[in-house]
Amino acid sequence: MPLGTIASITVSLREVGFTQRGAFYPSADDDVPDIKNNEPTLTLVLAGNVGPAMWERFTSERDPTIDLLDEWSEDVIGKVAKLHGGKAFFPFHEPYLPFQRWAQRAQACYASPLGMFIHSDYGLWHGYRGALAFPEKLQLPAVQNSPNPCISCEMKPCLGACPVGAFRTYESDAACIKANYNVSACVKHLGLPIGNDCMQLGCRARRACPEGISARYQPEQANFHMRAFLRASRIKEGSNI
Repeated sequence: MPLGTIASITVSLREVGFTQRGAFYPSADDDVPDIKNNEPTLTLVLAGNVGPAMWERFTSERDPTIDLLDEWSEDVIGKVAKLHGGKAFFPFHEPYLPFQRWAQRAQACYASPLGMFIHSDYGLWHGYRGALAFPEKLQLPAVQNSPNPCISCEMKPCLGACPVGAFRTYESDAACIKANYNVSACVKHLGLPIGNDCMQLGCRARRACPEGISARYQPEQANFHMRAFLRASRIKEGSNI
């Protein structure tokens, strides 16, 4: 099967609600799996969500109260990869693949003080849902090296917006500020009625970031992700759901 081009792959992803999130030629240090035995990955294209597009497509095809977003993502992105002669990898299963490292190879994105990756256009309202691996070097556009918006953000409202101070303490150096995330305080707050604002609209610290406001998730999507986060955190802590 002839391989697709970056342009055609981008269109196919967009048609099913996903965004092409950059691409690169892997090196041995990137820990990109082979497509199959003796067939290395020569081009890796990342697929993800930006703003509400993925959610709108997902909810038009599935019932989000009973269907898993990860399973749907695997089905949809896997079909796009196969259509263009590639193979898909996903961030959902152990052993976990280094998607954050790949993201920084593929596109200009940076660790924010909250720990989430920030993009100069999308702010904190984006994610990575899969990677499409190809056995040949596709022609790639130049990476746009946009600066880290957190560096020039003097006020850093994200650090003070959490109602329980989950990001109150942080480490700082010349390049960045990294909060010491108090997960337990966050999870406890979300489980109480007073945490309804964060549960229904999304993390208040995340919403305080002035970047990427146009890409902000709608309340239904924000609530879906917050419920998934709370459920996973309680399972990890051994709590009842």
